[in-house]
Amino acid sequence: METLLAGELKSFGAQSPRVAAGGVGFSGSWETCYRANLWSRLASRVLWCITEFEYASEDDIYAAARAVNWFDLFDVNRTLRVYVTAQKSPVKSLEFVTLRVKDAVCDRFRDDVGRRPDVDRADPDVRVHVFLEDKRGVLYLDTSGEGLFKRGWRMQTVEAPLRENLAAGIVMLTGWKFEQPLLDPMCGGATLLVEAAAMARGRAPGMKRSFGFEKLDSFNGVLWKSLREQAAQPAKQAPKLALFGSDSEATALTAARRNLAAAGVERWVTLEASDVLSRKAPAESGVMIANPPYGERIGESEELSRFYPKLGDALKNNFAGWNCFFFTADRRMEKLIRLQTARRTPLYNGALECRLYEFRIVAGSHRG
Repeated sequence: METLLAGELKSFGAQSPRVAAGGVGFSGSWETCYRANLWSRLASRVLWCITEFEYASEDDIYAAARAVNWFDLFDVNRTLRVYVTAQKSPVKSLEFVTLRVKDAVCDRFRDDVGRRPDVDRADPDVRVHVFLEDKRGVLYLDTSGEGLFKRGWRMQTVEAPLRENLAAGIVMLTGWKFEQPLLDPMCGGATLLVEAAAMARGRAPGMKRSFGFEKLDSFNGVLWKSLREQAAQPAKQAPKLALFGSDSEATALTAARRNLAAAGVERWVTLEASDVLSRKAPAESGVMIANPPYGERIGESEELSRFYPKLGDALKNNFAGWNCFFFTADRRMEKLIRLQTARRTPLYNGALECRLYEFRIVAGSHRG
């Protein structure tokens, strides 16, 4: 997703976006930061780099954190939490480093204003992130607060829902054009359909939530109000959408209807109760996107082994002319579905390595 994210950030005014493994670095104004939080469909968080430092021990990390003038960044009355991640770091305990950084921030506040901020592990006002490599560390302030995948519309969940930013990225990777019919025949809670509809209608993903930058001393309320008012303006030339979803489970369709309504996009999505093996295509051509089960539970693996060949037959019989995409961690699918794979894109769902498989369905056989 990094290349897609770099392009997205550039459209928000980001300067010199730099793609790295798992993220994109960029420079910009506070307006760029606000826009990225409000409008990014792909980012998980927007972190503000406060300082970089060299270290050899936990004491060096403490000293680097204590050297920051935290009182210039947020008020002592704000609650605090520290997060530490590391890659090839020599430190023995990340929990101990977390405590040391928390102590450094609190000790600096005590030195400067005679008081220490309170710690809140559940819902902190301010999140300090520390990233450690083998000899180098970086301290960040989190401008997002809760993860950006939390759009504020999810009313009801189903088993193993996709995160919203991953769903948006999958839709983008398919190359779907807004004027094309789009179908999710295993829609669950309708995450893919909500993200597709919001994207097509030009809805800002962050309109229904608050952000971490609102708790920082640098917060510009006038600028933020202006950006939100601009985002609330309806799209001038919104495309006519043909979005379809179906599921064989009544509970999934109930969740889908609630989520679509909460996101304000229910009028553009047609839902029906149907099994993917028996449903017909809603149009002569279009894009199908689905997130089938991964076979994580006992017995599901054998069931999926029988399901994939049937799915391949159903696609050939009912979806000629369609580009069909399946996002799964089950690598057997590509072989067992018995269709020619047009493209396979590696992605991660959390720590789970997955693939987005594309199958272009044509009438008859691929074989000459």
